[in-house]
Amino acid sequence: MMPLIFATVGEECIVKRVGGTPEVKKHLENLGFVVGSTVMVVSSMGGNIIVKVKESRVAISREMAQKIMI
Repeated sequence: MMPLIFATVGEECIVKRVGGTPEVKKHLENLGFVVGSTVMVVSSMGGNIIVKVKESRVAISREMAQKIMI
């Protein structure tokens, strides 16, 4: 298990755990980051990561990506 920020661009991964405060967990869950869902890193530029989740693309900060374990 490792944080999402270490995923290779184009690699499909399965979310194993979402950490953080209850508010952060709820926010990530609303974006589609739930345990068992498939995510793929589309690109990583500067401090943001673009992730494909549930057929949509979502930009999250590196700080948020560190809370998502794959």
